[in-house]
Amino acid sequence: MNFNDKLASLHTYFHTGNTLPHEYRKAQLLKLKEAIKNHEENLYAALDKDLKKSKEEAWVTEIGFVLEELKTTLKNLRKWMKPKRVGTNLLNLPGRSRIYNEPLGLVLIISPWNYPVNLLFTPLIGAIAAGNCVVLKSSEAAPATSTAMRNIIEEIFPENYILFVEGEGSEVVPAMMEATRFDHIFYTGSTAVGKKVYEAAAKKLIPVTLELGGKSPCIVEEDADIKVAAKRIAFAKFSNSGQTCVAPDYILVAESKRDELIQDLKHSIVEFFGDQPHKSYDYGKIINKEQYDRLTAYLQQGTVVHGGTLHPDTLQIDPTILTDVQLHSDVMQEEIFGPILPVIPIAGMHAGLEVIKQNANPLAFYLFTGDKKKKVKWLQSVPFGGGCINNASVHLLNDNLPFGGRGDSGIGHYHGRYSFDVFSHKKSVLRNPTWFDPKIKYPSYEGKLSLLKKVIG
Repeated sequence: MNFNDKLASLHTYFHTGNTLPHEYRKAQLLKLKEAIKNHEENLYAALDKDLKKSKEEAWVTEIGFVLEELKTTLKNLRKWMKPKRVGTNLLNLPGRSRIYNEPLGLVLIISPWNYPVNLLFTPLIGAIAAGNCVVLKSSEAAPATSTAMRNIIEEIFPENYILFVEGEGSEVVPAMMEATRFDHIFYTGSTAVGKKVYEAAAKKLIPVTLELGGKSPCIVEEDADIKVAAKRIAFAKFSNSGQTCVAPDYILVAESKRDELIQDLKHSIVEFFGDQPHKSYDYGKIINKEQYDRLTAYLQQGTVVHGGTLHPDTLQIDPTILTDVQLHSDVMQEEIFGPILPVIPIAGMHAGLEVIKQNANPLAFYLFTGDKKKKVKWLQSVPFGGGCINNASVHLLNDNLPFGGRGDSGIGHYHGRYSFDVFSHKKSVLRNPTWFDPKIKYPSYEGKLSLLKKVIG
């Protein structure tokens, strides 16, 4: 069967209605859960090869994350699928109004390389739960993990239900979009590529979810607990060697606390990864030479006050703190997506907001303060996707919170119930009895204006 026929078979299978019953959806989610557990060691090995992730980090951020998402979805699926009864206006009484969750059809999920298991399987869970057929496109930049995931999918699902696709994204994705009309596209990755996906989807009026990135600021106010802030920032920034879409991209710190924060950041980095981070069990590698070379260029755009040691043979860059950066430099205009952390002193909130406005609508925003008034003021002043107060990155671990960006950092959100919703159409249905059929509803309306104003008003 050629590739176009495979895409056509997915549409055909969806229209059989087999994916609609609750028991079918539940069974597929259980199969995925069991297969992930059975292939756990293979996934660990693949993630180590591609990104040098420890088993513990891989569990928390990838495998365990997905299994927790499965647990939540299996627990709540029947409730999510149930039609929701809503109020009915006076004009339509004694009717009944309900909202039905209808699967979209055939959806395309495109995942990145930095959290390859999490960012492919988490939206897949939502798509299966909502009753769709799915094409999965993994990132070619993480080949070992892509192979491990393909083995899982092809072992448990037929190709006319879930189709796993590999290859160069710039070639494969346009070819698929030319060959068929998807009912939804879910893309996670860079803003530049996201714009191309959005443009191509618009030609066929395909709705999209774009989970992108951006420069996520971290504010450290004068009243913050500096030691705690340093630990939590360092943990969030340097996990996965900084290759995290919600990692703090740069710090804006009150001038009076700059030196103290830098010292505590240094201490936390050594505490976490030792004096030789590249040899640490807990410290990863850059995904490929292209990204490594891009990141090393940033080191010339400020003063390295900690780290900065390069290891080209293993594609590692020691956790780096950068000061004296210029706001117009590349490191402050582009998403860093690596283990380099600029620290910028600010004279107050106004100065901080001016820096943030250079890259508006960040995916994440982090604020360290104990002052409730400052918290409210910052939250009201900065549009962003999601974030934390006195922490960083961990908001995405709560599947009760919608995860997504706004503006250049994304369109739409998911996780938990929100994953089910993004792959469902909300179908509104009004049901009326036939025994009540008042004449006022029908022409002629002459002389009925005052009565109509009472009913509709």
